Parts: sequence; C-alpha cells; structure tokens
Amino acid sequence: MTGSAGSIIASLFEGFGTNCFIFALTLIISLPLGLIVCFGSMSKFLPLRWVTKTFVWIIRGTPLMLQLFVVMYAPGILFDVPMQSRMAAVMIAFVINYAAYFSEIYRGGIESISKGQYEAGQVLGMTKVQIFFKVVLFQVIKRIVPPISNEIITLVKDTSLARVVSVAEIIMSAERFTKKGLIWPLFSTGIYFLVFNGVLTLLFGYIEKKLDYYKN
Repeated sequence: MTGSAGSIIASLFEGFGTNCFIFALTLIISLPLGLIVCFGSMSKFLPLRWVTKTFVWIIRGTPLMLQLFVVMYAPGILFDVPMQSRMAAVMIAFVINYAAYFSEIYRGGIESISKGQYEAGQVLGMTKVQIFFKVVLFQVIKRIVPPISNEIITLVKDTSLARVVSVAEIIMSAERFTKKGLIWPLFSTGIYFLVFNGVLTLLFGYIEKKLDYYKN
C-alpha cells in the first residue's frame, strides 16, 4: 500500500508546516539580528568592524548547506558535545546565514541616504537617534523592501535544505512516497512553494505601493 491521496496530502501539509516554522522563526530572529550585525560592520571601532565584516564575508561566501553540516556535526567532532536537536542546528544555521545577508541590505540602505539628510536634522537641533528614527528610517525601509523581499522569497525555498540533516520538511516527506513508486507527491511540492511565494509577492507589492509616498 502506498497510501491514499488524502493521507499523502496530509503528510505533505505536515512537512510544509515544518518549512513554515523554519521560515517564520528565521525571519523573527534574523531580521533584528541583521540590524545589529549591520551596526557592527559600520562601527567606527575598527576591530569590531573588521571582525563583523569578516564574519559576513565567510557566511555569504560559503553555501548554506555546508553551514548546516558545520553547525550539526562540528560541535561533536571538535568538542565532543554533539548537537542534541537537528531542528536547533537548522535554526542556528539559517538565522546566522540570513542575518549576514540582511545586514548587508541594511547597510546599503543606510549608506544610500545622503549626508544632507543628517545635516538638515542637526540644523533643526535633532539628536542622532532622532534623525535616524524620524528622518532616515522610513526612507531606508522603502529602499530595502525590494532586496529584502527577494531574500525572504529565497528563504522560503531554502527551508527545503533542512532535509540534509534529516529534518522532515515537505520534500523529505514527498521522497518517502517516491521510494514507494509514487512520483506526483514530489512534483506537487512545487505547488506549495509557488502558492506561498505568490502570496508573499502580492504582500510585498502592496507594501511597496504603501511606501510610494517616500520619494526623493
């Protein structure tokens, strides 16, 4: 028995729930963490800036799959303290990876604001914090929405990499049926990702329209 269509779809939904969990938790943690990393890479304290930029360079320059293997197996090999939870390893790797990417998007957005904006705020007697939150922030948000949306859509697809450390996401769930002679569950996983990314595309398009009044 290869299972009824209903049971297969239920299994795929369960697997996709894992993808959604990885997606949501990664965003919740990596978006603010990326801002912290961004401030580190822009710091005037040279050692901090050098360490942060080196960290970002390593994370952006190596595959996420390799990072998953390192987080999963390196603690056991190097320190004889094996990773107890495969999901924890996935979350650590995903959060670190996307925080590095988001930090560069933030940095590009902040540095794209002209110095005149800051000088105008200083003339008005505003502090640096007030200038950032009242003058700069919303202009930065408008400029980073398109690249952020691209990374978030990429994240949806990257969640499928969790299977390389045996976390049962949707593609791994579908592969179980493929081994039993059914190919359609594997191909149908594309529908889940297409629908999810379609909704995100519409959402980010709406956000971009709402931010249209922040124009130069």
